[in-house]
Amino acid sequence: RVDLPYFHGKEDVDAYLDWEMKVEQIFTCHQVGEERKVPLATLAFQGQAMYWWTALVRERRLHNDPPITYWNDLKSAMRRRHIPSYYSRELMEKLQRLQQKNMSVEEYRQRMELYLMRAGIREEEKLTIARFLSGLNFEIRDRVELLPYRDLDDLVQLCIRVEQQLLRKSSKNLNSKSYFKEDSKREGSLFKNYFKENPSKTQEMDKDVEKKKVTPHTSSKTSEIKCFKCLGRGYIASQCPTKKTMILRGKDIYSEESSSSSSSSESEDKTSDHETKKLYLVDGDLLRKKPRRQTTRGPLACNSKKSTTRL
Repeated sequence: RVDLPYFHGKEDVDAYLDWEMKVEQIFTCHQVGEERKVPLATLAFQGQAMYWWTALVRERRLHNDPPITYWNDLKSAMRRRHIPSYYSRELMEKLQRLQQKNMSVEEYRQRMELYLMRAGIREEEKLTIARFLSGLNFEIRDRVELLPYRDLDDLVQLCIRVEQQLLRKSSKNLNSKSYFKEDSKREGSLFKNYFKENPSKTQEMDKDVEKKKVTPHTSSKTSEIKCFKCLGRGYIASQCPTKKTMILRGKDIYSEESSSSSSSSESEDKTSDHETKKLYLVDGDLLRKKPRRQTTRGPLACNSKKSTTRL
């Protein structure tokens, strides 16, 4: 007794080709004669396939065509119905673009051999080896090309070994990363629990963070402030720590006691009018005192004298 798989006629091209391949395998195994192949195959038709076969038999009778009695004739009729004309061209394109990508080495080899078989391509083994290498992933191909191999089967076994080595390395890296993540999570949980138990510590840390955020901003602002009296930076005239006002006239620099200071400073200004001699040291030279010039801020210097003061 020969039992064939059922064929419903609604499957795609690959399903039909698989069914055809399985039927031929059973015929060969049971040594079925040619006169029995067509009746056995048509008995396996179900649904749409059975309706199609019944309509085909009636049409051939109406046109006085001879009935289909050979397996090859039945295969040709079924291929015309289930396989489109562009299938072979599409299959060749798939074969040319075939890459391993996420497939394993064995799955990649099986897919390539399937395309070669269904496209009816028979080529030398060295061409098949070149085709197989061109579609391998780079990390496998770069290692296998340096190793010796005899044929396609030997090459595939080498590729499988290299693939297993890469998988072991990647699993070790994943384990180490997961262990590091677990440690960091433990440390983070301990850190959070510590500050939950000690809320004062969190307040201190928040204050420190706020100070760090504020200090660079304020320092940059204060560095831009300039005192118009002493020409210093970082403070205004009312906060000036010096008592003198620096005035630049040409190449000469004059200093004046601050008029906003105490009454003692005013008395010092009066006594400076009676002084006959004053020492100015600029760049290491002794200069004579220049005559006083009236300005809006008051007297700047005493009347000049011809005599100089010795050090």
